[in-house]
Amino acid sequence: MYQMLLSVNPEHVENILLGKKQYEFRKIRCRPDVDKIIIYATSPKKMVVAEAEIEEIIEDDINTVWKKTKGFAGISYAFYRTYYKGKKKAVAYKLRNVEAYEQPRNLSYYGISHPPQSFIYLGANRYWEG
Repeated sequence: MYQMLLSVNPEHVENILLGKKQYEFRKIRCRPDVDKIIIYATSPKKMVVAEAEIEEIIEDDINTVWKKTKGFAGISYAFYRTYYKGKKKAVAYKLRNVEAYEQPRNLSYYGISHPPQSFIYLGANRYWEG
């Protein structure tokens, strides 16, 4: 199985760690053999701070995904609509077993020199940008 490293705004990372945000929303679905998300907190933190297992991936039209996730989306409906503006499809990763790292890690720990715009696949000491 593979992991993917996601760039996430520190505010959203905090809500993930507090359990308020149990879904991570994306515009593109990852490959089917990804079972874990490595969470990179973007500026100003700029560190890998946590990981979570993927319990479920919900992919559907924007309204259906919101109806299924809004209780633990951790974001407002207005933010959600802005994020998916012009898109017909939404992807939500249901997170479980979220684990904050005691010691945040640099990207170099994963052999990566720059943060991904969206995500990078990790596996077998190699990475692929998505």
